[in-house]
Amino acid sequence: MGTQGKVWFVTGSSSGFGRCIVEEVIARGERVVATARDTRSLEDLVARAPERVLAVRLDVTKPEEIRSAVSAAEERFGGIDVVVNNAGYSILGAVEETSDEELRAAFEPLFFGAVAVTRAVLPRMRERRSGTIVQLTSLTGLVTFPGTGAYSAAKHALEALSESLAKEVEPHGVRVLIVEPGMFRTQLLGPSYRPMPEMEAYAATVGQMRTYVEQSRGQQPGDPAKAAKAIFDAVASSPSTLRLPLGTDAPGAIREKLAQVKAEVDRTEQLALSMGF
Repeated sequence: MGTQGKVWFVTGSSSGFGRCIVEEVIARGERVVATARDTRSLEDLVARAPERVLAVRLDVTKPEEIRSAVSAAEERFGGIDVVVNNAGYSILGAVEETSDEELRAAFEPLFFGAVAVTRAVLPRMRERRSGTIVQLTSLTGLVTFPGTGAYSAAKHALEALSESLAKEVEPHGVRVLIVEPGMFRTQLLGPSYRPMPEMEAYAATVGQMRTYVEQSRGQQPGDPAKAAKAIFDAVASSPSTLRLPLGTDAPGAIREKLAQVKAEVDRTEQLALSMGF
């Protein structure tokens, strides 16, 4: 595989970050397995480089499709060097507005699907002592806002698992990269956006976020093509980084969150230290 560049495996390749990453991999001359629930959306990508692009149907919530997609990738290209867990959708609503069914449904692709794909590729990566797991989380994987509880919870969970995973697989030559995009002009506020039923009680909090989302649709400041280039370069870089915040809104929001956490720890430190026997 090394003489022909890396082999990438990208979930959710039909639009947004997934499509841009596939396009970047093609442009850089490497090989890619582009996956989507409807492979017809990938036909133009295959046409650009038929010998280097494999389109595979994949719904990450279905274990049998994960196994089949990984097997198809290994049969065609011999293995997978980089897996990008990108599939999913956005969900907006107060915790009280979000039903158990909607909450569990959001976790299936955003968390459990990403974990299942990760586990599927890890054995071969460990055997070869090389590979990169790219987790597309979100700025809201660290920073929450009114109405993002369900989405943030799934992304927080993936961040936590990925931090632990990074420590587990590093001795085996496998790397984890957590990508935290802010507001980018993708389909997450379009077809991939799922608003919950509104309650008047949350009009002053979640209502403001709903308005912000409506006003931002199609006007998000981030360019997903630039993000794809940054992700490709980060995978190729040495030394590696665990986290990659992206977007003009990401650094400031993350620093503000970390400052709040530090202030709270400082304020309660003596109480924490007094808890011993």
